[in-house]
Amino acid sequence: MSDRRHPSGPKGPHAPAGEPSAPQGVGPTAVEPPGATDSAPVAVDGDSRTPAETSPVGRLAATVDRLRREVRAAQAEAEGRALIELAKGILVERLGCGPTQAARQLAELTEQAGTTLLEFAVEVVNQASRDRFSEVTTAFLTATAGDAEDLDRGDGRSSAVRLRAAESGALAAHDTQAVADALLEHALVPLGAEAVAIWALNTDGSLTLAGSAGFSSAEAGRWRHVPPGVATVARRGLGERTGQWIRSLAETGLPSIGQHRHSDGGRVAVPAGAGGRILGVLEIAWSAPLDTPRPQIVRQIEALAELCAHTLETYPPDRPDGEPGPRVLPDVSELMDLADGLHDPALVLVPHLDAHGGLVDFRIHHANGRFLDPAGRPRGVINGALLLEAYPMAAGPSELFERIQRVYATGEPYRAHRTRLTALVDDVPLAAVADINISRHGGSVLLIWRVEDETARLASLLQHAQRLGRIGGFEENLLTGEITWNGQLYHLYGRPASSAPVPLEDLPAHAHPDDAVAIGRFLRALLHHRRPASTAFRLQRPDGVTRHIRVVAEPVIDADGRLYVVRGAYQDISAHHWTEVALAATRDQLAHSEQQASERNRLTLQLQHAIMPPAQAPLEIPGLQVAVRYRPAETQHLVGGDWYDAVVLPSRLVLLCVGDVAGHGIEAATSMVVLRNALRGLAVTGAGPGQLLAWLNMVAHHLTGAVTATAVCGLYDPDRHRLRWARAGHLPPVMVRGAEATPLPRVSGLLLGAVPEATYEEHEIQLAVDDTLLMYTDGLIERRDRSVDESLTQLLTAARTVPPTLDQHLDRLLTHSRSDTDDDTCIVGIRVV
Repeated sequence: MSDRRHPSGPKGPHAPAGEPSAPQGVGPTAVEPPGATDSAPVAVDGDSRTPAETSPVGRLAATVDRLRREVRAAQAEAEGRALIELAKGILVERLGCGPTQAARQLAELTEQAGTTLLEFAVEVVNQASRDRFSEVTTAFLTATAGDAEDLDRGDGRSSAVRLRAAESGALAAHDTQAVADALLEHALVPLGAEAVAIWALNTDGSLTLAGSAGFSSAEAGRWRHVPPGVATVARRGLGERTGQWIRSLAETGLPSIGQHRHSDGGRVAVPAGAGGRILGVLEIAWSAPLDTPRPQIVRQIEALAELCAHTLETYPPDRPDGEPGPRVLPDVSELMDLADGLHDPALVLVPHLDAHGGLVDFRIHHANGRFLDPAGRPRGVINGALLLEAYPMAAGPSELFERIQRVYATGEPYRAHRTRLTALVDDVPLAAVADINISRHGGSVLLIWRVEDETARLASLLQHAQRLGRIGGFEENLLTGEITWNGQLYHLYGRPASSAPVPLEDLPAHAHPDDAVAIGRFLRALLHHRRPASTAFRLQRPDGVTRHIRVVAEPVIDADGRLYVVRGAYQDISAHHWTEVALAATRDQLAHSEQQASERNRLTLQLQHAIMPPAQAPLEIPGLQVAVRYRPAETQHLVGGDWYDAVVLPSRLVLLCVGDVAGHGIEAATSMVVLRNALRGLAVTGAGPGQLLAWLNMVAHHLTGAVTATAVCGLYDPDRHRLRWARAGHLPPVMVRGAEATPLPRVSGLLLGAVPEATYEEHEIQLAVDDTLLMYTDGLIERRDRSVDESLTQLLTAARTVPPTLDQHLDRLLTHSRSDTDDDTCIVGIRVV
């Protein structure tokens, strides 16, 4: 160990700060450019140095570079010597020998193993410590040969040596900044990382940059403090136990230290925790995108994060307000005093760790005087018990234990309103609703729960019900004169809460004068007859507003039969009163409108029945039977404009027609009368049905207020048994011959009143004995869910069945009609006999 030489080769720009160069095998950590030596080169036959190298500045630069390499070598030798001396101490304890014998034994074992003295010393330390670093190095040793060669790239040393060197440098460091330098130099640069940042988590959730390496001082100054709630890579690393492994920083869009220089590189942010507490975050930056790491790399980073947690616990950073750390945290006794001063049940919890330092439970260190166990156990039994043993349901659906664990880990307080808690009482789960408050104080946790009082909850519910119902309660002691009002009653009266309540006897002075009689009856029934009473009156408030109020009260009789208390409630019924006024006015208006509509419909029906009765006396025509049917709408206000006519003209021709005026009511009925009478008058001219409809179109367009209507008109010659007919937008007649029913052709013809002038095509048909011809309006077949053609097919099916008489035939068609429009219906039928 006394043979101290310079490294065999100079170091490159990323070389760690020195490696031990003792003959025991501690070699250089990087390779210098070819031709570089400890001093400036000098040629044998002549001076080959450049002018810059031979100048005073060049000689000074070479001297500074040589001294820097010597310092790094001395530092590396010191760090390696610390590990070797630690291994010697382990051998002294294990073998029970002196330091000299331990050194000799270490050298012999190193020679037998065929490794360097530093590597063997690290192996001795790993076997003796069995800590997280030992587990990581064991994982590296069990990796494949190719992986091991790749993982140990950069300096030729094993991962175990690098991790232990980083640990040694961190333990020897005097602050977190020196720890960051040691981690980057010994453990992270060989993994390809270029920078590292160690963040400290404060109690308010903010982050403080405790130390960094690889970032410029200006960049570190800009990121010295991150307020709570700001989303960064480091803060996202707090949310996961395994941290955040980001392939490329630019892909996430998250801000972070060094984001402009390393925007395309990968990032790793791992929480730094110890004993169940998260003290900060270890953030590592790469210049290139980060591939999916191997498990050995993940374990190594996690081990370094634990090392950072030890550093943050030992050297807390300065607070954001500039005050130096470490902060003085309250001890358990101070927290117990705080819990005893609370008015709510509280528990002081301390972490319970396993043999490896992991958090497994919390021990109930103290329960304050207001704490009541749901199972009825005394506080002496609860104190000192483990939380999950005393309350196993805390790990259930309420997630209470997980909340406590996270508060202890992160230091961020947790509050929840109306949380459902469950406790086991004689193996029976009992539920309660409570407000939860969890906070960390130093190394302890304060758990406060305020179980919801049923009485308080019902009182709050009643208060909200009174507010929504605009109800104010009162109680008046008639013996002492004491009057109690709730806040809603002051609001109803329009008086400030600081004013004196109004006694019942003074109620008439605050009411409308017209209500004095009603209030007098109320007071006599209540105070003299001692019966519950109620009344409504108009309250005149000081602000000039008049409210309609209903008051209800009851007397309270003492044991001696004396009336001593009256209690009751006032309710603002102004909205109800004005609603009733509006409803009464609406009812009056509706009754008047209904009366007018009823009278209007009555007159319409009278007019319609007077001109066109539902059943008309049969026409006496030799060789022809004529029957008509009219079915009015079931709803009177839907009285429509359907009409029919069957009359013998002076020419002995028979006029047959049906029609339908658009619309309902008195307008449709009067228009129907005009068209029906006009067609009768026009028919005596001897014109054909086409000409009659053309003239009727002019009447509809010019003389009836531009109404529209459909119609079918026919002239039957009894002597020749021939029918000439035309239609104006109406359904064609149906011919029933034998067992067949077919519609007549749909000759062209526009509906009446649509245009000033129109022509209508005529069609002639020869009828035979027992033939039946049907003319009808759409009220017979029209349905809302079917087309007209489908409805017409159903009519043809029903018409094929021919009863003995024509009247029976028409009645059967009305009975089997599937119409659902509640419209008027007209049918005119003729049968040749």
